[in-house]
Amino acid sequence: MTRIMKKLVSPCISICQISDETGFCVGCYRTRGEIASWQRLSFTEQKEMIEMLHQRRPGTLRSSKRRRQNK
Repeated sequence: MTRIMKKLVSPCISICQISDETGFCVGCYRTRGEIASWQRLSFTEQKEMIEMLHQRRPGTLRSSKRRRQNK
């Protein structure tokens, strides 16, 4: 019996350049290690990484909420 593993689509957007300043890809905000490990991660680990990447991205929802509250 073959077990089908549920996986998320890679967050890669084909802008593959690692920033010397941050160590993150300027397209998807992952480190080289995170990029290399993506396929080995479980569905839950992939979801957790996606959440972390959203927090790394400049101008995240969290920071935009903060700006709206200060108006």
